[in-house]
Amino acid sequence: MADISRRFFLRHLRSTPTTWIRHHAKGRVKREGVGLSFWYRPLTAVLSEVPVDDRELPLLFHARSADFSDITVQATVTYRVADPAAAASRLDFSINPATGAAAARPLDQVATLLAELAQQPALDLLARLPLAEALTAGISPVREAVSAALAEDARLSDLGVRVVSARVVAIRPEPELERALQTPTRETVQADADRATYARRAQAVEQERAIAENELQNKIELARREQQLVEQHGANARRQAELDAAAQLAEAQGQSEREKLATAGQAEREKVLADARAAAVRALGLAEAEKEAARLAAYRDLPDAVLQSVTVREFAGKLPDIKALTITPDVVTDLLQRLAPGGGEVPAQRRTKNT
Repeated sequence: MADISRRFFLRHLRSTPTTWIRHHAKGRVKREGVGLSFWYRPLTAVLSEVPVDDRELPLLFHARSADFSDITVQATVTYRVADPAAAASRLDFSINPATGAAAARPLDQVATLLAELAQQPALDLLARLPLAEALTAGISPVREAVSAALAEDARLSDLGVRVVSARVVAIRPEPELERALQTPTRETVQADADRATYARRAQAVEQERAIAENELQNKIELARREQQLVEQHGANARRQAELDAAAQLAEAQGQSEREKLATAGQAEREKVLADARAAAVRALGLAEAEKEAARLAAYRDLPDAVLQSVTVREFAGKLPDIKALTITPDVVTDLLQRLAPGGGEVPAQRRTKNT
């Protein structure tokens, strides 16, 4: 929209680089072009403002496929006014000289024309395609058909409008039908996901089995080594028992030998002692015999009275301690008779005296 300012009874217009301006005065074109700036009298001026920049026109329309399915087509058409003079002469692009407001909406007419021109080839093409083909491979043919139709249309040329590009964004069926069509793919994807899950689980199970087998092999190996250890302990115990038995046998044999030697030594010592005792006994017996023989030899020459006295003395030395002794006349008489030299009877006077 042009910028219009007021100075007394005059107006000043300043346009933009993307706006084409035409100024009529008294039925004649005084000036026209892009990016103009000029003074004018609003009572005599007729102004036209045509945008020459690129504009986007979004399109959303319904079509029907060959199998009678409803399809929604989403497209975008880019266009611009290539000949603003022709457009200004065919459409009402006039603006109010005093305020700059547009008198009509010519771009809406251009948009309606573009929408109709774009829909017609798309509808014709989709009506010959089944739904599946239209959804999978219909975007490119529809885009080419729309672009060709817009480029070849004479009405757009007369209006000075040139289509820059036509794009088909999407072709979609109804939501229920779209979900139904997505079901096989979703199921396939879900099946692939399930297979991946099962494969992962199978791999996990296989890994767990491998781990279990490794653990079992480790247990078997540990059991085998434990068995070897037990066998080795048994062999060591047997060897130790054999060594202990051999040591005990050697010790017993040594003890037996020592006992034999001790017994032999004891017997030898006892024999020596016995011989010594026998020799001592013999020597003592000989000494006693010699002593007795000497004593007997000494007694042999003594008189009988002396021998009797000696006998009585020795007999008295061997008697026990006598505290009281009772002597009868018969005993004394008999003893005195034996001690008398003649061995006769003692006179009665002597017996009485002694008594």
